[in-house]
Order: sequence, then C-alpha cells, then structure tokens
Amino acid sequence: MSEEILINVTPVETRVALVENGMLQEVYIERSGRLGIVGNIFKGKVVRVLPGMEAAFIDIGLEKAAFIHASDIFRPNKKNNTANNSPSKTVPDISSLLREGQSLVVQVTKDPIGTKGARLTTQLSIPSRYLVYMPGTDHVGISQRIEDEAERNRLKSLVENSRGEGEEKPKGYIIRTVADGAGEEELKSDIKFLDRLWLSVEEKIQAAKVPSVIYQDLPLCIRTIRDLVRPATEKIRIDSRESFQKIKTFSEEFLIDVTDRLESYPGERPVFDLYGVEDEIQKALGRKVQLKSGGYLIIDQTEAMTTIDVNTGGFVGHRNLEETIFKTNLEAARAISRQLRLRNLGGIIILDFIDMEDPEHQRSVLRMLDKMLERDHAKTKISCVSELGLVEMTRKRTTESLGQALCEPCPVCEGSGFVKTAETVCYEILREILRINRAYDATGYLVMASQGVIDRLLDEESDNVADLETFIDKGIKFQVEVMYSQVQYDVVLI
Repeated sequence: MSEEILINVTPVETRVALVENGMLQEVYIERSGRLGIVGNIFKGKVVRVLPGMEAAFIDIGLEKAAFIHASDIFRPNKKNNTANNSPSKTVPDISSLLREGQSLVVQVTKDPIGTKGARLTTQLSIPSRYLVYMPGTDHVGISQRIEDEAERNRLKSLVENSRGEGEEKPKGYIIRTVADGAGEEELKSDIKFLDRLWLSVEEKIQAAKVPSVIYQDLPLCIRTIRDLVRPATEKIRIDSRESFQKIKTFSEEFLIDVTDRLESYPGERPVFDLYGVEDEIQKALGRKVQLKSGGYLIIDQTEAMTTIDVNTGGFVGHRNLEETIFKTNLEAARAISRQLRLRNLGGIIILDFIDMEDPEHQRSVLRMLDKMLERDHAKTKISCVSELGLVEMTRKRTTESLGQALCEPCPVCEGSGFVKTAETVCYEILREILRINRAYDATGYLVMASQGVIDRLLDEESDNVADLETFIDKGIKFQVEVMYSQVQYDVVLI
C-alpha cells in the first residue's frame, strides 16, 4: 500500500488530499472565511437549560448557540479521579448540573452542520503526535487499532511511568494509533509538551471573559502532518513555499520522522491536477457512482441519514444470477468504503445491497466492507444484514460532508432534486388566471414565464388557452422572461 498526501494552499483555502495507490481516498477543506472549530476550547455561558431534553444551549460566541447533552458533562469521581460518564451509570438531571447564566469551559466535538449548532463536551482533550491528554482523569487508554497485546502493554507501561508520580492533579492519556513502535523518549517529549500546553490553557481560562476562545487547534496543513501521516505515507507534497517552511519547522521540532518525507512541489501544473484529484472531487458531488463491472451506486444524503443503493446496471455476469449479484455486491462494498471516506458521509447510513440468498455471500460482503473500512480515520460500526436485506451502519460525523462544504441547496428545486414539468406549470398558470378572473375586474391578462413554458402554452396547450379565453371572454398575452426558472411565472392584469 503506497500512500501520498497532497497539500494545496491558497490565500482563501487549504485543501488536503489523501491518495492511496494512486486513487483519491479522502479530502479535507478549510476556508479562511469558515474555519472548522472541532477541538477548540471555549469559555461560554449557559443561556438555556432544557430539562425535557436533558440538554442545554451554551453561548460560545458563535452565530448559533451550541448544544450540550447531560451525558457530555464530565463529572470526576473524587475517589479514583475517573469519569462517571459510563453509559451504564444513570445520568443526573441536567438542572442539577447546569443553571442559566453559569460560565462553563467546553470543547467542540462537532462543527455546526446545517441548521444545528455545534456539539459540546466538558471532557476536555488536547492531542499531540502520539497522545491525547485528558485533564481531570488518571485513565490511560490505548487505540483499539494497535492489536498486538505485547505492544499495548509496553506503551501503557511507558506512559504510566512517564507521567509523574504523586502529582496533585490527575493526568489521563489516550495512546494514539501512530504511537505503535514509539520509544520512551518520544512519549516523554509528548507528555512534556502537553504539560506546558495545558498550563497555558489553565492560565487563559482564569483570565478569559465570557464568551471567548481559550484554545484553538492547529491549522489544517499542520494538523494533517500530526494526524494523517502513517508509516505507509511515502511523500507529503506541498505546493506553497511558505506553508512548506511552516510544516518543515513544525516537523523538525515535534515530528522528526516526518521531515524526510516532506517535499515542496514547484511545478507549473497544479498538484491536484497532476493526480486527477479535481476530477474525483467533481465526481464525488454526484448521486451516481459507476462501478467497473457495469453496476452502479446511487447515493442520497439527507440531514440525518444517507442511503446507498446498489444496482447491477449493465453487468450480466458469466455464470448465474446469484454469482452476478455476489460479485456486484463485493465490488460495491469496496466502492462504498471509498465513497464514505471521500464524501465524508456520517451519521446513520443504510446500505441496500442486491438481495443475496446465500448466507455465506452475505458474510463475505460484510467482511469485505469491514476490511476496507479499517483504514478509515472515522469510527464506524456495521450491523448484520436485516430481514429486509439492508445493512445499517454508523460513521462518526464531526464536520460537514464534502457536498455540504462545497454546495448549497438548489434555489429552484430547494434541494429536492426535482422541478415541476413545463406541462405542470402551464396548468398552474391556467388555474391562476381563472382564480384571478373571479376576484378582479380586468380587460385581459399578461403571462410572464420562462421560454419553455411559453413555448408549450403557444403550442401543445394552445387549444386549452383558446378555450380559457372564450370562457372568461378576455384575451391572454404571453411574454418570455429569460431570467425566470421553469417554475417561476407571473400573471399581470392589463
């Protein structure tokens, strides 16, 4: 598996592309006018407590108030300095935890998406290269993706021995996947860096007014080096000299093993064009994904759920129907895993594979999907095939999807994906003329509409227009408005 990271920097936006074996897998976009706030720490004020929802709204200085649920309010256990937020424990009433007007230090776990405000937690965490620091706890956790038990025990032992004995304030850490194989000095260096950083955050919390930003995560280009670089990453190509120097300085101080893989890209041809990234981004904004076999996927995204439908299309197979369906579903499973990452789809996802009669085929398709999602940076959970032949899964959503970040609902269809036909609009106009004729006294009417609608009224619907003129005993004139969409029209009294 060869992997490269491409970083495209302009004054207005930064874009990062993760390319595996020459194929685009993930895209990250950060615009100067709309920076992501996941990971940022704020000092906010409780503006409303909702006992019926066990939640509260917090003013953190954004346009929309942010949202926090009672289960996201960290409550240290004084006996052992661990959190009491386990799902098995009863969550106290929100009114006993928060009150209106109270100041609160919170961290953003999910960006504002659509009509929803940011999601918050009071369990603060600050990431570094190998560790995530969690003040207020003394728990040492480790990424589930580090599977070797001996390595897990080694890393946990190193962190527990390096974090200091007998300190007043507990220190909790999560050991990240990238720490696999890290040495004692590297982990100690991370712990010292996080100690200094947290000390400065504590000082800001004491001095800050409400609402205000206490801590901001690194910009995307630096965050990419910290979070996305893996041993399989061969090159990190940056097309901005200024950003290259910033990233190089950062890596020399904190990520020395990454420095040799950094490469400044001075070519005249844009780096994204060189790898076909721009074309892949355009394809990822469409509903239909063509499979090599001739089958295809249809992807429909709503605010709360995404559905992916698998179709055989032009693939007819070579043996029998069941084998054709199985091969199409296997290919679809590989394509779906890529599309989830590329489009950054999150929340509840329903996969409608083609119905398979053989249980072993069903298990093989699920194993393929699970295997392909192992490289996904977002947490996923997949259910078995339901009685209706559907696969339900979830993928953690913290930021907008690619479509939400780059697009907006169509002003004509308002996001439905459909517009009324010219025939439907013509009949609406005829009904509108009848309605107006009953309410007002006019000598005639002028219909202003798009070219397609006017053409139909003068052609296919000309007999109906003539009948209406006879019925109301008034003339009807028509005028094309080139700026009107197909569904727009006006009826003017003359």
